[in-house]
Amino acid sequence: MANRLTAKTVAGPGRGQWTPAPHSVSHQRARGALAVGFKRRGVVTCLADLRQEGCLKARFPRPYDGMEAVTLNTSGGVAGGDVLRTSVHLQHGAAATIASQAAERFYRALPDDPPATIWTELVLEAATALDWLPQEAILFDGCALDRRLSVDMAADARFLGVESLVFGRAAMGEHVHTARIRDTIRVRRDGALILHDAIRVPEHVEEALARPAIGGGTRAVATLLLVAPDAAARLEGLRAALDAYEAGASAWNGMLLARILAPDAATLRLAVVAGLNCLRDGRNLPRVWMC
Repeated sequence: MANRLTAKTVAGPGRGQWTPAPHSVSHQRARGALAVGFKRRGVVTCLADLRQEGCLKARFPRPYDGMEAVTLNTSGGVAGGDVLRTSVHLQHGAAATIASQAAERFYRALPDDPPATIWTELVLEAATALDWLPQEAILFDGCALDRRLSVDMAADARFLGVESLVFGRAAMGEHVHTARIRDTIRVRRDGALILHDAIRVPEHVEEALARPAIGGGTRAVATLLLVAPDAAARLEGLRAALDAYEAGASAWNGMLLARILAPDAATLRLAVVAGLNCLRDGRNLPRVWMC
């Protein structure tokens, strides 16, 4: 935060003494934009387009199998008023996995700060497959977040995604008493809206999560989503994979959605990994998930 303080001379008694004049405060805000495109060349998927601005970057490690990208936020965390936008476009026949380098931290926002804006747009053309695997969003007390994930996919495309929220790190004794949080997932298939999953967390977070009908004392939550022609056939397998955890899963209209609740981030991670292993047919998770 950069402060600019001006002063003026006051006439009369005490003339010549300096007193502060009204000052303005300019807060430093992170801005980032990332656009990544993939295309199919022969039997492999390769990079078609890459544009990076501000604090958002992408790296392309050598994957276990297929095309893999890792996103990075070099600002060192997210504060109120930060704006991060990501767009991913898979051309016909491409297949890719995108993960974040680490869990993202959302720090306390000032009362008058706008929320941090995290907007992601994913476009999947025909015969494509995308695994969208960001790691957890760790929320600090007093944070403000508006996160939106928009998926626009062809009828025969395949999308697997996960979004997680961790309300303070239990091992560090952290609690999220208040926050301003909106979290939205919207999916369109062949232009038709098939899913609008909107979560709005009340300002008094800890009190709300303690209620049996909301969280039952949970400290972490994740949403697993599979949109694919065979989504319904995978329901029982996913339920079995999540049987040891507090989770529920349903399938309808070519979609499979699971919600996972956990007392801490470590338990949530175990449950999410179990679910992803089931839905990824034994393919290894990105290396950054194992760090």
